[in-house]
Amino acid sequence: MKIKWLGHASFLITSNSGVKIITDPYEPNDKLRYGEINESADIVTVSHDHFDHCNVAAVKGNPQVVKGNAEIKGIRFKGISTFHDAAGGRDRGSNTIICFEIDGMKICHFGDLGHELTAEQAAAVGDVDVALLPVGGFYTIDAAVASTVVEQLKPGVVIPMHFKNNRCDFPITGVEEFLRGKKDVNQPDASEVEFKAGELPAATQIIVLKPAL
Repeated sequence: MKIKWLGHASFLITSNSGVKIITDPYEPNDKLRYGEINESADIVTVSHDHFDHCNVAAVKGNPQVVKGNAEIKGIRFKGISTFHDAAGGRDRGSNTIICFEIDGMKICHFGDLGHELTAEQAAAVGDVDVALLPVGGFYTIDAAVASTVVEQLKPGVVIPMHFKNNRCDFPITGVEEFLRGKKDVNQPDASEVEFKAGELPAATQIIVLKPAL
């Protein structure tokens, strides 16, 4: 399985058999200056209907859209209901964590999660091999809460997303805040990483990718 960070909260995930999934496709603007998404996919997942997460029209290939529980091309998707804020959704509405298994590995995309997970939500997520996790704060959980979520779930790998950089001018922090004090951090000079079942690290590893777009 390959995971490519397109930018923001959007990833292209390609299975060994060639099934392609794009998560939370964004719509660029003057504050979000990642390139236009020009990839094709079989499936698009959407955590919530905000412009920087739901630009399904940008994805080529007439993909099927997943916003919760579904089964497409033999892949089961599970949606876990959460909130976009720490006020029970009163500020920014709802958010859905979407988990699915590819090539024997479980991936969870946390969308714009805005709070620590309850015990029930953590149990619903369950074991995670690869967590695609927001870390920038303000619109989502910040570095401290993201670290708490990592402790709750103990995923094999965390790939940070939704943080400030030279292509994102949102009032959020950079990834450095989340990385501070973390031991197992890998920052390859690449936008894509490949994983194989049974070869994930024993302790949580953080992999910071470079945006492809």
